[in-house]
Amino acid sequence: MTEITGPEALARVAELVEDIDFTMLTTVDDDGNLVSRPMSTRQMDDAGDIWFFTAEDTEKVEEARRHHDVGLAYCDAKGMRYVSVAGTAEIVHDRAKMEELYSSSLEIWFADGLDTPGIALLRVTPKVTEFWEPAKGKLAMAAGALKSLVTRDTPDDDIMNHGHIVC
Repeated sequence: MTEITGPEALARVAELVEDIDFTMLTTVDDDGNLVSRPMSTRQMDDAGDIWFFTAEDTEKVEEARRHHDVGLAYCDAKGMRYVSVAGTAEIVHDRAKMEELYSSSLEIWFADGLDTPGIALLRVTPKVTEFWEPAKGKLAMAAGALKSLVTRDTPDDDIMNHGHIVC
């Protein structure tokens, strides 16, 4: 397993999640249950924070306020890339940041755009990220998996890169 720390850690997280639009945001409810729901990533900024729009009167916001630790699960099935981010969440009311990140595609959830009552940003600051991606490209990975099916052997350990990033 690859371990990445220091200045290149945030750059690697950004590279992993930059073109995967949706993630599953996991929070903890009052009974200690893990609760997940899809969220559209708006940006990972230069500081490493990952930004989302949300309505303030939602369970996810209340859960994030009570239990700041959250998880993000990104899946690029076509590219065979999987990313798990453990971080802390905060609700942010910053009009300038909202203007920077807003697009008309969000009007399905926010009918009055940025003037929608209760609109807010959810900022997730990553602490630890794990990822899995093809070690030698998708074709080599598919060939290795097919070989394992035919020979009934377990796949080679080097079929996937598995990394651990500490931010």
